Amino acid sequence: MCGIAGEIAFNGRRASQEAVLDIMGAMTSRGPDGRGTWEAGWVALGHQRLSIIDVSTAGAQPMVDDGGLAITFNGCIYNYKELRRELEPEFTFRSTSDTEVILKAYRKWGDDFVHHLVGMFAIALYDPRRQEVLLVRDRLGIKPVYVSHRHGRLRFASSLPALVASGGIDTSIDEAALHHYLSWHSIVPAPRTILDGVQKLPAATIRTIRPDGTWHDREYWKPSYTRKAEHSGWSAADWQDAVRESLKTAVRRRMVADVPVGVLLSGGLDSSLLVALLAEEGQHGLSTFSIGFDGAGGDSGNEFAYSDLVAREFGTRHEQLHVSTSEFAPSIAGAVGAMSEPMASHDVTAFHLLCQTVTEHVKVVQCGQGADEVFGGYGYHQPLASAGRSGALSAFSASFVDHSHEELLNILEPEWYSGTDVSREVLADNLRAPGAETALDAVLRLDTHLLMVDDPVKRLDNMSMAWGIEARVPFLDHELVELAAACPPEFKASQGGKGILKDLGRQLLPAAVVDRPKGYFPVPALRHLEEPFISMVREALHAPEAKQRGLFQPAYIDGLLANPNVQRTPVNSNVLWQLALLEMWLQHHGVG
Repeated sequence: MCGIAGEIAFNGRRASQEAVLDIMGAMTSRGPDGRGTWEAGWVALGHQRLSIIDVSTAGAQPMVDDGGLAITFNGCIYNYKELRRELEPEFTFRSTSDTEVILKAYRKWGDDFVHHLVGMFAIALYDPRRQEVLLVRDRLGIKPVYVSHRHGRLRFASSLPALVASGGIDTSIDEAALHHYLSWHSIVPAPRTILDGVQKLPAATIRTIRPDGTWHDREYWKPSYTRKAEHSGWSAADWQDAVRESLKTAVRRRMVADVPVGVLLSGGLDSSLLVALLAEEGQHGLSTFSIGFDGAGGDSGNEFAYSDLVAREFGTRHEQLHVSTSEFAPSIAGAVGAMSEPMASHDVTAFHLLCQTVTEHVKVVQCGQGADEVFGGYGYHQPLASAGRSGALSAFSASFVDHSHEELLNILEPEWYSGTDVSREVLADNLRAPGAETALDAVLRLDTHLLMVDDPVKRLDNMSMAWGIEARVPFLDHELVELAAACPPEFKASQGGKGILKDLGRQLLPAAVVDRPKGYFPVPALRHLEEPFISMVREALHAPEAKQRGLFQPAYIDGLLANPNVQRTPVNSNVLWQLALLEMWLQHHGVG
């Protein structure tokens, strides 16, 4: 786990190692245990190291083999030991790292090496024989890759602000991305970012780059959301057994490390299942962590009763962090600074604070992100269960979209208003694509493979890596996702969502954890804004930079500030916070 960086220069130019060092200097927290650079003419690579597997110098990066293959890699290959055993008859290894296994896998299988990897990864690999650079992102986009093309050069990094720090990046705002941000509670899916000059490599993509500046992308994985003949006749119990075994395998895989592994335990079904399955695997004395806040606006600020119950049930070493409102407000700036892109979700700062505590105990944690998207756990999934296949777009939009295209007329200044409903077009294209059998299948595919990557997945990566923590997500094991995609949607949407996981939970967990109202990571102070948060958002929205940028209509902002807790999105987020967070991020990073 780490931060990767690089520059690729085209048409006879030489790559700048200085630019790579500038990128690395802006993401030291992602890899505080070491750094390295390497260059060869038109390619320069950099690496910030967080030592998890083979913590010796033999595992350092960038890594170069005897044939000149060079790699910088962020992530973890969970099946690297199995792959190594398969490759050892043909290759000699100098380390015990998963990085070297990737190099040997590429030697053996070429571009198809990616199909042999089980894990989360962002890879830059230089092949001197083919005179190509491969940029590769894992199947679910757990590890980020940001890229910028400018002046005959391509730069890449694990963080958007790190690219900006290298200089010469176009930091003007992308009008379509702004539309997405306001439509989908701050989600801007790949390839866009909020900045015109920075893009993201999409998940499950290999980008092949040549010295003349040409490149092409290949999507290497795309599960089908249809029923398969091999599952014909399966009962609900059969599906439950299959999910249990697949999830158990996913949890076991994510214990691979040369350092201790803990769990972020919210007290909800998903993280509690991870603890139960780890206990079933024989893990004793597991470290677990939960966070809670002061209540506000009638909302409770913690779920400690449930996380404590699970911790007692399975005998974990449990750390409980309670953050008062007075302590919480000063932490906002740190969380905003750690965001690669603006993220208005109220729990971003919660993850930032929790990971600060985690770093005092362990370097690696498992957590329950992704279960809701994969297994249909959100309230907005319910209307889709009864919608016709052709009604997926209207049903999803009605329960998910924050602001319609028409409503944005009253929010944005005219020069920022997109002439077409670009967000609805993206939804329509994805939802009508073949390979999804029902309306709910189509929405779960959209959620899992497009929106989730730039919401909970990005949030978790940014906040954990800000403290040098590697966060692993068993519910996004690609084999589990493939199984869930084939599962009849009625088994997922039942019981108010995640029915199949709730039935599994009843076998493993105290009943009180399963049969309870669905909770979210509760941060009431950012849903129901009071002081000092109202002053904080007023200052951001009235700052000279905000006035000069002129994104939002002043009358609309004044109306929100006069009644800060009236306007909510369909998923119950505070609209004022959504707008203010964007300005906070732009101002913090000096862009836009």
